[in-house]
Amino acid sequence: MVPLHLDFSLPLRAFDVELALDVDAETVALVGPSGAGKTSVLRAVAGLARPARGRIACAEDVWFDSARGVDVRPEDRSVGYVFQEYALFPHLTVEQNVTFGGGRGDRLLWRLRIEHLAKTKPGELSGGERQRVAIARALARSPRVLLLDEPMAALDPHTRGAVRAELHDLLRELALPALLVTHDFEDAAALADRVGVLADGKLRQVGTPADLLGAPADPFVARLAGANVLSGVAARTANGLTGVLLDAGPTIFAADPGSGRTDVVVYPWDVSLAHEAPDDSALNHVRDEIVSLTPLGNRARVRLKLLTAEVTTASLERLRLQPGDRVVASFKATQARLLSRT
Repeated sequence: MVPLHLDFSLPLRAFDVELALDVDAETVALVGPSGAGKTSVLRAVAGLARPARGRIACAEDVWFDSARGVDVRPEDRSVGYVFQEYALFPHLTVEQNVTFGGGRGDRLLWRLRIEHLAKTKPGELSGGERQRVAIARALARSPRVLLLDEPMAALDPHTRGAVRAELHDLLRELALPALLVTHDFEDAAALADRVGVLADGKLRQVGTPADLLGAPADPFVARLAGANVLSGVAARTANGLTGVLLDAGPTIFAADPGSGRTDVVVYPWDVSLAHEAPDDSALNHVRDEIVSLTPLGNRARVRLKLLTAEVTTASLERLRLQPGDRVVASFKATQARLLSRT
């Protein structure tokens, strides 16, 4: 049997969460904007929210079944829950926090490399250390399912990358059905084997991160994955490409076939910037104005009026780009994906 089976309807104030999802010994991330119903899914699995109908089961153990009148109490469900703000007890030491709900903490402290912090209190810990303590506490009673609510949200940008890599490795090592929720597609893609996009309580698409990036189901999924989505009218050209006259004015070319109203998906990292159109293989050269520059480690996000590009900080410095500058944004026809409207 599938380790974690979810098929339920959970009424919320603005909409019903309607979810059908199986989670094997893998990590599945539910990603979506605030208010999409992500945390409500975790609460339903943990027994903290009661669905109106459906079934929640962990292998042979049924935790909720509306048809049979089954609703197992939260404390009797084999679930480890890592809350968004970690919810550590400030007056207890790391060791006392981990063992608060029962179970031995020695092995977990060692496994999560926090044994040297055993007598330390949460207020003296870094964000990454607090996260490891919260995970150790969630694992102390050997749960069969692990739930994580926005596990990266409380971390500062400087530690986020390193902690994300550590959490990725830990989740693979645990080999438990793990369900995490986040509003950040980059976190979801880095941590999960599969990603489900949730909007207004409904799953828009489920697949590997590569699936969602390579073939987003709709403009909502594409935007959530970080893409530029440009609307226009498509028509086949004499050279076999598809020309799209954008609503914003210019015409761009795509290798995908298409006709009629369509959306063009272009990822920021596929867009290069220059002061003049380069003499290269890219067919699309859009002259645009820089609106803002946002540093992202060794890269920078450059927002133009029409689209957004992501370039290296070295390119940013070499081109001496500033808000208000006019630049040429270039990308290949193969990097422009079409989402036809049906």
